[in-house]
Amino acid sequence: MPSLYWYSSVLSSTSIQSVTEKMFVAKELRKNSIAEYLLYMWQMEDLIRVYGCSLPVIKREYISKFDFTEEQKEEELDWIGNLIRMMNEEGKREYGHLQINEVLLKDVCDLHHRLLQSSKFPFYNAAYYKALPFIVELRNKGDKDINEIETCLDALYGIMMLRLQKKAISPETEKAIKEITTLVGLLSDYYIKDNTEGLKFEDD
Repeated sequence: MPSLYWYSSVLSSTSIQSVTEKMFVAKELRKNSIAEYLLYMWQMEDLIRVYGCSLPVIKREYISKFDFTEEQKEEELDWIGNLIRMMNEEGKREYGHLQINEVLLKDVCDLHHRLLQSSKFPFYNAAYYKALPFIVELRNKGDKDINEIETCLDALYGIMMLRLQKKAISPETEKAIKEITTLVGLLSDYYIKDNTEGLKFEDD
């Protein structure tokens, strides 16, 4: 069963604050769901931009609002400070994703192609072809130069933001997101399994 538990909880949240209280789960997301981790890190990039990529402003206007211990505050500030430094060094203050996230996304996309090329993963192939018409439609409306999986993650991130803003989602979009969520959830699960146990792509 594909797992996008954090994504699902985000969609049911009533405010951006209820989401951002979960910053300390980043390490767990990295271990348990790579798709959730990427969505989370994209949100952190945007959150930093909202505060002008300024650590003092984030400390004063954001971190101070949470019931963190002093040790947690320092850990959080160190982590965010490192993200800000990388965003400055990579010219990502206004838009774009950090290189660490791009590399991780490439690994996920590479796995997507390997799963499709193998005959060992029929359920993944079935999920892909169910989601494909919606992926094609999204790519026709947006950036055709990015990988299909990035298209899917962009869609999930966009819907997440609409939900948080309590904006209406059409039934057609809901249907598309359901199929995309299933595909991305499966891919995320396979990614974790490949990195912990190793996947077998070829017949003996």
